Amino acid sequence: MNVLWVFAHPEPRSLSGALRDDGLRTLKQLGHDVRESDLYAMKWNPVVDADDFGAAAGDERLVVGATSARAYAGGELSADIVAEHEKLAWADAVVVQFPLWWYGMPAILKGWFDRVFVKGFGYGVRAGDGRTLRYGEGRLAGKRAMVVLSAGAREPALGPRGINGPLNDILFPLHHGTLFYAGMAVLPPVAVYGADRVSPAEFAESQDRLRTRLSTLDTAEPLGFRTQNGGDYDDDLVLRPAHAPGGTGLAIHLG
Repeated sequence: MNVLWVFAHPEPRSLSGALRDDGLRTLKQLGHDVRESDLYAMKWNPVVDADDFGAAAGDERLVVGATSARAYAGGELSADIVAEHEKLAWADAVVVQFPLWWYGMPAILKGWFDRVFVKGFGYGVRAGDGRTLRYGEGRLAGKRAMVVLSAGAREPALGPRGINGPLNDILFPLHHGTLFYAGMAVLPPVAVYGADRVSPAEFAESQDRLRTRLSTLDTAEPLGFRTQNGGDYDDDLVLRPAHAPGGTGLAIHLG
C-alpha cells in the first residue's frame, strides 16, 4: 500500500515521535511505500485566508466554500495545499497521529483539514445525477484512515462511564464528520493512555500494539458507519425509525 502519515506533535523526541518513527519503520518493513506530512517540521500554516485561493479570491468578500471550489477547479490553490492533495491522491491509507488536547486535535492539524479538505475535494462533491457524495462516498472513497493518538487521561476515564466521555464519542467529529464524510473507511483508533507517565514496559506494549494494527492496515474491519446514500436516512438525513428504534446520540450512526 501507499501510506501517508500525518503527524502533529511539536516535539520529535516525545512519546508520540518515538511511536511515529517506529510506525514508519514497521510500514517499510511490511513492504509499504510511505510518505509523511510532519506538520510542525513543515511549519504548516493552519489559517485559511484569501492567499490560499490565488486569483480565484479576487477582491470581493471572501466566501470560503465557493472561493475554494473555484480555486480547486481552476488550479489556483496555493502550492502547499496542492502538495497535500497530491499525497492524498497517491495514498491508499492515511494515518493521522496527534496528542489529544482539550478534547480535540492540535490547532495545526485542525488547520491542515481546514485548508486541505476544500470544497470540491473534501466536500461539495456531486455525482453525475446531482447526488451529494459524502458520508461513505466522495473523492477519498476507497482509501482507509486510522487515528493514532496519545491522551493524558487513563483508559478508564475515557471509557463508557468515564468522566471524560468515551473516546469514540470524542473522536466522532474526526472519524465520522471529517474522514468518513470525505469517503474514507475509518479503522478503530490506536490510543496510548496516561501518555505523560508511561513506563518503559508500557511503551513497549504500545509499540507492539501499533505494529500489530499496522500489519492489518489493509485488511482490518472499519468502523461500521452508515452511509448517507445507502437507504438508512430519509430525505432530511434523519435515521429512519426502523434503524436503532428509539435510540438517539452518536452511536445510532453505527450500523
